[in-house]
Amino acid sequence: MAKRITIDPVTRIEGHLRIDCEIDGGKVKNAWSSGQMWRGIEVILKGRDPREAWLFTQRICGVCTTVHAVASVRAVENALKLEIPLNAQYIRNLIVAAHAIHDHIVHFYHLSALDWVDIVSALKADTAKTSRLAQSVSKWPINSQQHFKDVQERLKTFVSSGQLGIFANGYWGHPAMKLAPEVNLLAASHYLQALEYQRTANKIVSVLGGKTPHIQNLAVGGVANAINPSSPSTLTVEKLYFIKTIIDEIGRFINDVYFVDVCAVGAFYADWTKYGSGVTNYLSVPEFPLDTKGTTFELAGGYIENGNIGAFKPIKSFQDDLFKNGVKESIKHSWYDGNWTKHPWEEDTVPKYTDFKDDGKYSWVKSPSFNGKPAQVGPLANVLALYASGNPIAKKYAEKALATVSALAGAKVPISALHSTIGRHAARAIRCAVLHEVLLKQWNLLINNIGKGDTATYNKPEFPSGEIRGFGFHEAPRGVLSHWVVIKNGKIKNYQCVVPSTWNAGPRNQSDDLGPYEASLIGNPIADPEKPLEALRTIHSFDPCLACAIHVVDKNKKEIVKVTAF
Repeated sequence: MAKRITIDPVTRIEGHLRIDCEIDGGKVKNAWSSGQMWRGIEVILKGRDPREAWLFTQRICGVCTTVHAVASVRAVENALKLEIPLNAQYIRNLIVAAHAIHDHIVHFYHLSALDWVDIVSALKADTAKTSRLAQSVSKWPINSQQHFKDVQERLKTFVSSGQLGIFANGYWGHPAMKLAPEVNLLAASHYLQALEYQRTANKIVSVLGGKTPHIQNLAVGGVANAINPSSPSTLTVEKLYFIKTIIDEIGRFINDVYFVDVCAVGAFYADWTKYGSGVTNYLSVPEFPLDTKGTTFELAGGYIENGNIGAFKPIKSFQDDLFKNGVKESIKHSWYDGNWTKHPWEEDTVPKYTDFKDDGKYSWVKSPSFNGKPAQVGPLANVLALYASGNPIAKKYAEKALATVSALAGAKVPISALHSTIGRHAARAIRCAVLHEVLLKQWNLLINNIGKGDTATYNKPEFPSGEIRGFGFHEAPRGVLSHWVVIKNGKIKNYQCVVPSTWNAGPRNQSDDLGPYEASLIGNPIADPEKPLEALRTIHSFDPCLACAIHVVDKNKKEIVKVTAF
């Protein structure tokens, strides 16, 4: 007889996500994904100056603030057909690449690795064996036996105090945990080191963006970074070379630690290449524009249907019709007024809550589709697009990852193994390594362009009378992010955000097709329904960020707090 379990809230994510599963015979037979809070940013933006939209939209989230700022200014610039200076493109590119690297490191070590790594088991590890193991797979210098002894003592201090601190609430000792104590200690050590390196990567965002989270340097038309090599109050050569030292520093951690750890975990859990594929329609967008119009890009994006890489359809520019016409959202199973499927420019955002109904409405998240079908977005979609487009850097790291996993697992692992729960982690590590090379290239492009005497960073926007429409997309750490704006007489008439976690966490669509989270859970093993670790592994592999999909509303309109500026 089937057993129903509800995981609410899913932890180690951003936002509030509920997952329901029906389990029969030790496997998930049916699933529902539900965002539990409403996002009202679209309503807040109505009637406002389009130049302000990016400041509001990056408040959607406290983690991925930068991505909404970038997508927003691109949407308004698209409506105005406004080009931006090359320096502005390069500075934006540096920010989004650094932010994505920071995000990918945080996701693997601090949000999802504990689904695979048993911290308590690490207390039993032989530190000499751990050191030998670490040195056999990587040239990372912090792999001495003394280092692992120190880490083990820190972990023992946690346990002896009666609290596991940041490692509390894990399913320690779960039968699905398979790593040896020495591997667990190695991973725990890198978990602690990653805290420092994710912070280091984000320094680039702070230097260029003025602060993080919530950067302050963007503008519709470019960036607010003045460039003057002789003025210390502007973006100087000294600051740019400080950024270069950071790029070099984080590169060593990405290649010698993060990439190696993901390959090792993938090899030990090779059986997880059989689970979690779900929706295999993949959507990504091109990123890192290299000209003022957004017609050439460093990394490709596009659409892959049914996992067929040979049928890859590229998205070629910021004006691309394939993307512009392909995106729609359904509210058939979402808590909004009506039952429609519309293009974002035609949508509205009118909340109407009912109870959780399995066959009716059960989520605040809308259900996006591309060409009428659900699509999975994220690093896996992007890596497959890069592979299909023949990107040599992506092919280099993808083939290196597959070769490393195959050697450690003792069996050849094909690229089709990426269509899985553990494959999403591998794809994120591959993309992170690619992004590091992109980061270095963008830095060189900016330096060389300034060296030619070009210091422009801003083109002033002019808003016409009448109605104009625009869209801006960005390949964010969690996948395709797009903002859609309708501007009438210089004010926002309609604004819609179609975000990565809406694509992946969305409920059933207009045709009752399962969303990517839901489809990926079907067939997952569940050893103990009271401790559904396996379901969390698959959900966490997407890196959920429900703050992008939702925000809070009091349906009784009760005032909680009132703020007066002056």
